[in-house]
Parts: sequence; C-alpha cells; structure tokens
Amino acid sequence: MFFRNGLFTSESVSGGHPDKVCDQISDAILDAFLRLDPHARVACQCFAANGKVLVAGEFRTRDERHFLQIRDSAADIVRQTLRDIGYGTAEYDIDPATCEVEVRFNHQSAQIAASVDRSDAILGAGDQGLMFGYATDETPSLMPLAWSLATELLVTGWSLRDAAGFPLKPDAKSQVTVSYADGRPVGIEAVVISWQHQPGIGIDDVREYLQREILDRVIPPARRTPGFRAWLNPSGAWTIGGPKADTGLTGKKIIVDTYGGACPHGGGSFSGKDPTKVDRSGAYAARFVAKHVVAAGLARRCTVQVSYAIGRAEPVSVAVDLHGSGQVPEEQLVRAIGEVFDLTPGAIIDALKLLRPIYQGTATYGHFGQWRDPEVYLWEATPRVAELRAAVGLAAHASYDIAGRESPFLMT
Repeated sequence: MFFRNGLFTSESVSGGHPDKVCDQISDAILDAFLRLDPHARVACQCFAANGKVLVAGEFRTRDERHFLQIRDSAADIVRQTLRDIGYGTAEYDIDPATCEVEVRFNHQSAQIAASVDRSDAILGAGDQGLMFGYATDETPSLMPLAWSLATELLVTGWSLRDAAGFPLKPDAKSQVTVSYADGRPVGIEAVVISWQHQPGIGIDDVREYLQREILDRVIPPARRTPGFRAWLNPSGAWTIGGPKADTGLTGKKIIVDTYGGACPHGGGSFSGKDPTKVDRSGAYAARFVAKHVVAAGLARRCTVQVSYAIGRAEPVSVAVDLHGSGQVPEEQLVRAIGEVFDLTPGAIIDALKLLRPIYQGTATYGHFGQWRDPEVYLWEATPRVAELRAAVGLAAHASYDIAGRESPFLMT
C-alpha cells in the first residue's frame, strides 16, 4: 500500500509484547533443534497467558535422541527466554521461575515429510502459499520510513534499560504517521508510544521520560510537520503488561515482522518454522530479490510476489510491481530475476545459509531492515547487483548510492 499524497502509518512492538514473547520462544526452540540437527523439521507454536506458557508443535530429527533432548529442555528454554526479555513478577507481567510451562511436542506428519524430502533428492516446498518481498529507497536499509521510525523508537527505549532510574518495563508499542507529497516523505505527522512502566511512578513523569529520552532523540522537531501530534501513554498509567495483561501467540505480528503494511502480506508467519517452510524462506528470498532491484537502481520501490505448491520445487509464480518507478519494463525484470535468482526452496536455503541457528534474533524488531546484520542475515545483503543490472541489459556496477536522493527524511 502506498500513497503519493497523504498520510501513511506503521506500528511496531517491543520484545516484551506478549506476541513477541511467543515468537522469541518459538524461534529459541527452532534454534535449539538446528544446533543439534541443521536438517531438523520444526513447526513450533507458543501461547502465553496469565502465568502459563504452552509450547507445542510438530518436529522431525534424524536422531530421535535430539527430539527427546529438546522436548525435555523446552521448559528451561521458555524460562530463560522470559528472563532475557526482562520479565520477573507474577503481579505485573510473568514470573519465569514460577509460571506454568506445558510442552506438547509431536512428530512431523510422514506424508508431509515425504513430499518435502522427495525421492528424487530435490527439496520440495514445505507448504503451499504466497509470499511478498518489498524494498523502497525511503531509507538506506531500503525499508519504509514509517516502519523504520516506529521500530527505532522501541529500539532506542530498549537500549536505555541499564540506565539509572530507568522507569520502563518490557511491554511496549509504537506508531508513526508519515506525510507524503508527490510520492516522497515530507514530515512526521504523528507518533503514538505506549510503554509499560514501573509502579509508583507518576504518569506525567513517564510521559516526560518518553518525550525526552525516546521521541525527541528519534524524531526531533526538524523532522515533524507543523501539525505534528504525539500521544505518549494515552491511556494513562500502565504497570500491568505482558502475558498478565494480554494473551500472546506466535505469528500474530506478521505486519510488524515485515514492512509495516507498506506492501501486501501472504498471511504466513515466520517464527518457529524451519526454512523448508516457504512462509519463511520464500519471504526472505522475495525481500532478497526486491532489495536487489532497488539497490541496483532499477526502481525506487519494488514489490515481489512468489507462490509455491507443497512438495513442488519451482515457484508457481513470480511477479514484480515497480509502482511506476521502474527503469525497465516489469516483464523484462521478471525474466532477469529468473536468470539471476534460483527461487526453489533448496537453492534459497543454500544461498542464504538458512540452516544456521540464527532465528531467535529475528523475532524482535523485524526480519528485515537496519536491525538485521547483512553478514548474518544474508537476505539483507545485495551481492548480485551487477549481475541483475547486466541481466536487464544495463551497465553493471557494484553498488547503487541512494544517499543523494532529494528526500530530507532518509534515515542515517
């Protein structure tokens, strides 16, 4: 979704949001499996509410002992994840030491296993579905500005946790509205921040802290429109948060995880899924392609859609939308993408090295963008820019500099 003139809003949530708690637990379980067996099949879901965490899913390992080892250690993984997030009291959020943890692990369906690990040794897609990737030159990380700022507000607040007198607790949400003119951002119109805080602190003090330490640092007055508005903890005091205040579930923050609503979403979540599940690997590959298109100077904005059939290797479809900003025809670009990028599940896993235990880090602050190190999360790297430019018949060069664009709101 994109507006040439008008307002566009994205939100983000902190690592202490109940849904993100569940995403982190699911991906911690996934990483634990991958450390023992890089080819493990994992589909892990987590549910958290009022002192209870349920972890369940379907799994397959080459060695049954690995399945049993992770199943038996799952409760410890849950409790350590809660501690790392910063939760600690049953009264105000959840107590890692005393909360109830229920573990329900099953084995992967033999029929699904046979369709993925095919007899011809070609890896089939672990499910059917459609995935989207997106890139825009609004920020150096090629992510939408509203999403990037909403996330930076939370990252900034989270980084202050060790400061003396820090009044905030783990659960938080943010929202940023950007004003556009002629397709380019011209100012920040509105910000909403809601942050759980320590008891015994007045709401005026909390709001002043949010303004001074977070909002003014990330979005100073020079970046705001004349009609800028800010709502800081608009509901008032908020001391009870996390799973004590709201139910958490893996995979509920799919828009926060991706592009903040700036492009469509196929509906499949990421966390807790091994990379044979194309909901995850296909979305990473689509971002990889879209980012190359914009980094190569072939468009200012690019949406890529891929789709798969379970058990099949080749995508059912690949489509590209350049939103009127393309330097080459879209049909020509689709052909070039087919030459440069192998979008079969096995090739995606190999190219992006997706069998590594790197996933718990993706469960907070988005799977894409400036908080994902491209040397670790390879879908954020752009090593094939020259190859893609050559495939569309343009002069190849190693990189494409967006720093000189006319928008004053590119993030630095």
